[in-house]
Amino acid sequence: MPPQICAVAFDLDGLMFNTEDVFHLTGKELLRRRGRVATPALFHAMMGRRAHEAFQAMIDLEQLDDSIDDLARESAEIFDSLLDQHLAPMPGLFELLDLLESQEIPKAVATSSHRPYLTAMLNRFNLVPRFNFLLSAEDVLHGKPNPEIYQSAARRLQVPVEQMLVMEDSENGVRAAVASGAYTIAVPHDHSRHHDFQGAHGIATSLADPLITGLFSRPESSP
Repeated sequence: MPPQICAVAFDLDGLMFNTEDVFHLTGKELLRRRGRVATPALFHAMMGRRAHEAFQAMIDLEQLDDSIDDLARESAEIFDSLLDQHLAPMPGLFELLDLLESQEIPKAVATSSHRPYLTAMLNRFNLVPRFNFLLSAEDVLHGKPNPEIYQSAARRLQVPVEQMLVMEDSENGVRAAVASGAYTIAVPHDHSRHHDFQGAHGIATSLADPLITGLFSRPESSP
């Protein structure tokens, strides 16, 4: 029996938007320019982590001579060039936001991405005003899979962490949420279905899955 959920923390990439699709296209192009082929193992190592940690993984695994800053700069240029054609909200996102707002459930975004990127993504769909606050890479000392960001989210939402729902699409994100003590639902996509979601309270097919929406269904009135 799940606990009463009093607040919700959303991951961003791959959970709210299909940015993991765009990241994969970006990573493939970044490595193609260097005569290399991106592998599933590389994307697995990078997913859900802060940018500098993800690019360090790329440097280590691909034995690149580039600096983190150079890779980040070039990657951002490629990524931005792909957004207009490829970016889309994940299925069920707006319906879930409507449901939470109808029940006055406070909500936040807690992402490993940097704040300018976070706000730019949300602003494309006018979503910033729909969240109580945003947490980004700048707000924590330790990135996911460390639980710090979700522990911070629960404190700011002023709820016991076990009464906060966290939705994550990646192994690193789920590990962070589970370690924080939050009620954790994994929502994998094509790029993360093979991840290990050990400890999650459930694995949903989308943000519209009853595993998620059922947590906020109003009980029927007695006759």
